[in-house]
Amino acid sequence: MRDSLRFAWPYLWRYRRGLALGFGALILKDAAAALAPLLIRAAVDALTLGFRLERLLMFAALLVGLSAVKGFFQYWMRVILIGISRDAEYDLRNDLFARLIVLSRDFYSRFRTGDIMARATNDLNAVRMMLGPGVMYWSETSLLFVLAVAAMLAVDWPLTLMALSPAPLVSAAVLVFGRIIHARFERIQKMFSDISSRVQENLAGTRVIRAYVQEDAELKRFAELNEDYIAQNIRLARATGLFMPMLQSLIGMAFLVVLWGGGIRLLAGKITLGTFLMFNTYMGLLIWPMIAFGWVVNLMQRGAASLARIREILGETPSIAAPASPRRLAQPVRGEIEFRGVELRYGGIPVLNGVNLRIAAGSVVALVGHTGSGKTTLMDLVPRLMDPSAGAVLVDGVDVRELDPAELRRAVGFVPQETFLFSAAIAENIAFGVKEASEEEIRRAAEMAGLGPDLAGFPEGYRTMVGERGITLSGGQKQRTAIARAVLRDPPILILDDALSSVDTVTEERILTGLALVTRGRTTILISHRVSTVRNADRILVLENGVIVEQGSHEELIALGGYYADLYQKQLIEEELESA
Repeated sequence: MRDSLRFAWPYLWRYRRGLALGFGALILKDAAAALAPLLIRAAVDALTLGFRLERLLMFAALLVGLSAVKGFFQYWMRVILIGISRDAEYDLRNDLFARLIVLSRDFYSRFRTGDIMARATNDLNAVRMMLGPGVMYWSETSLLFVLAVAAMLAVDWPLTLMALSPAPLVSAAVLVFGRIIHARFERIQKMFSDISSRVQENLAGTRVIRAYVQEDAELKRFAELNEDYIAQNIRLARATGLFMPMLQSLIGMAFLVVLWGGGIRLLAGKITLGTFLMFNTYMGLLIWPMIAFGWVVNLMQRGAASLARIREILGETPSIAAPASPRRLAQPVRGEIEFRGVELRYGGIPVLNGVNLRIAAGSVVALVGHTGSGKTTLMDLVPRLMDPSAGAVLVDGVDVRELDPAELRRAVGFVPQETFLFSAAIAENIAFGVKEASEEEIRRAAEMAGLGPDLAGFPEGYRTMVGERGITLSGGQKQRTAIARAVLRDPPILILDDALSSVDTVTEERILTGLALVTRGRTTILISHRVSTVRNADRILVLENGVIVEQGSHEELIALGGYYADLYQKQLIEEELESA
């Protein structure tokens, strides 16, 4: 827990002025609460010597005033300290999101989306409860306990020692149950992540589940996870349920000791009636702190377990990051790309094997090859979505590892193989990669991507909202929207990774005609399984097992009689069969 608070301290220190005010209010509130029993003692002893109405009214007014002071500072204590915990939660959430944005793809291969969401919601809420109510009540109960014990010791230390006799048992209970609560809550949070991941995967794959009639099977799996989650929560509830009554029992023992010991000392004349009532008032005053202490231990252990899970993400460092002193690309960017002896391995498995390739600025190059031959991986190296295991990738003669990734990626328009659209208007999706774009610029980009005719039939045109991940659009419409998004950026380098796979040949021809204007004077790389997409490229490369095995123009590769020629013949036959 100490490590957790040390990690969270910078988030609280930012609001040190507020903390000073909040803890100042806390101290004054506890001081007022601790003075009340002393005032009661003075009142009882004074009235015992002789009853006078004006004296009774004076003590009554002092008690009311003291209660008002306590209530005033208690209000501001809660407002300020709990408000700061909300501010700290806000900062921590921003830092967590900022870290998630920059982490590389290897992180997302190790952490599931549901798990990340659980940490960003449920765990973050537990941390807020630790930093707000947890720290506040911990400080309040500790200070009130110290003030009350100090006052009791000053008045009658033998009776105070009797009252504190159950304290070692309280400490032992807190220590044992604190560890149990921490371990069980950490387990619960991990199980909540599993449930969140299962829900996220089922919602994302709902079409597949229905197509394979797996609704009942998924319901059964979810029910099993839910049952385990409930069982773990019941175990935690049992520990907490045993902890709280145990504390209350120990507090009751202390109260009985004060009544018994105090009564004996009162009858023996060693203490006054006011002192006896003062001790009983202090014990009543300490009942809530002692009970709250158990609740605070629960909050602190939960928060520490959750903060450890959040720290795991914040402790991750992106494998792709800007160097300490990045070089700058010459302006304007020409777009020359060179691969020098590039090798790449996934978990020890070779994907690219010594690729040497130079793509001239302004040229159109196409990549074809079997699925898994390394086409997409090779192009992922250009915007530095990953780094090669060996060799180098250069843009305009500069190793991309020497550049700021943000500057490099601004020079690259990238349409990935898996199209992703946001749950927003079509115009917003097209304009996603630029700061500002006029309606005319958006419309022109959509026309170049062959999306114009489709938008004419939409109810609100460019303002039509698409569902989550573009679910309301067809596969071809999503791909064309992604192409328009890349075109609108007007990048020196344009990479289209199988970006026309979901459109028919007529639409493909229309898109390629529109893109002919875009690719002129711009380095363009086309990845496709269709000969019709790549046949007009300046140079066509054939990849096989991470190695370039053929390269040349369309006519040169046909004459070579290799993989490309076979692919061309197969697709010719397919077209003839479709037209028959």
